[in-house]
Amino acid sequence: MPIYMDLHIVPGVNAKDVAEAHRQDVYLEKDHSCKCLTYWVDEMRGHVFCLIDAPSKETVYELHNRSHGLVPHKIIEVQPDFVQSFLGRITDPSDAPLTDNGLLLIDETSYRMIMSVQLPDTVLLQHEAGTESAKKKVQQILEIIRNEITAKNGKEAIQEQHSIIGSFITAEKAVAAGLAIHRQLQQINSSCRISIHAGEPVTQHDKLFGETLQFLHRMHFIQRKEQVGISASVRELVAKELMHKTEEDLFSLSANDEQLLNALFNALEEKYSEADFQMDEYAQSLAMSQSQLYRKTTALTGYSPNDLLKEYRLAKAIERLRKGAQNITEITFDCGFNSPSYFTKCFKKKFGLLPITYQELL
Repeated sequence: MPIYMDLHIVPGVNAKDVAEAHRQDVYLEKDHSCKCLTYWVDEMRGHVFCLIDAPSKETVYELHNRSHGLVPHKIIEVQPDFVQSFLGRITDPSDAPLTDNGLLLIDETSYRMIMSVQLPDTVLLQHEAGTESAKKKVQQILEIIRNEITAKNGKEAIQEQHSIIGSFITAEKAVAAGLAIHRQLQQINSSCRISIHAGEPVTQHDKLFGETLQFLHRMHFIQRKEQVGISASVRELVAKELMHKTEEDLFSLSANDEQLLNALFNALEEKYSEADFQMDEYAQSLAMSQSQLYRKTTALTGYSPNDLLKEYRLAKAIERLRKGAQNITEITFDCGFNSPSYFTKCFKKKFGLLPITYQELL
């Protein structure tokens, strides 16, 4: 059966009440062909997350409704190994205390600091340095990243094709890992974009920590390779002493920066494939003049609005090239470029080789 994680928003919730509700779920689980695996409680935010083996989302909803009436606000399907890597467990913790009446009391938040380290593009590295040198460099980088995640009590949550994701319980450990990776990469004359954000496993996104991972991907677009990027929520949790000591190595976003970044990328994701779309047109929907949008976008990202659009289109193009399912002409128009020749010119200027050469090196 699939495994689901759900979110309950319960202001004023406490661990004892959740333990009692969980016991009621367990009592009725067989009636619904479910298995209640475990849960997490965040008393400060008033959020509860349940992990349930069930036939369907509808069954999860019905079980909770019948047991105690606290129905979920969101349910997503999850992979158990992802939950294990992000949160450290998929069953009840062995050290959870028992109350006098035998109730297992779990008081553990699922709020995590998530670090994303963007790996070098192996094709571009191979083009620059040769196949063997590229492999050696990537292995060095991977070893540094993994060693520091482990050394700072983190967990390697995901290794995507071009990034490694680490999960940490505390902001101090996450930032310390990011800084250690950054400094060690400098010692081997290398660099990666490193971004850290905080979040919960289930929000309105349909993937585990999906909202957090999406924002980290957006941070990479504006991240300076000579610094570690942290979000406003991470900065709030990091001790002032650590921030002061490492300020020159950190790039932090404000809440207003994050709001603008999300607004810009929401527009990019919706419109990038339209060749006649210009980011300047988006100013009105943000209640800004074109000059305000230009100034704020440039200050935040280092790109003008239209240059940011071009960078985004190129990033989407290289994703499509890696998949190998389309030819250059198809990718050109699907990514919003108005001609293959212009796309090729932009690609060569950005990456130092032709799109067809990139495709051949895959």
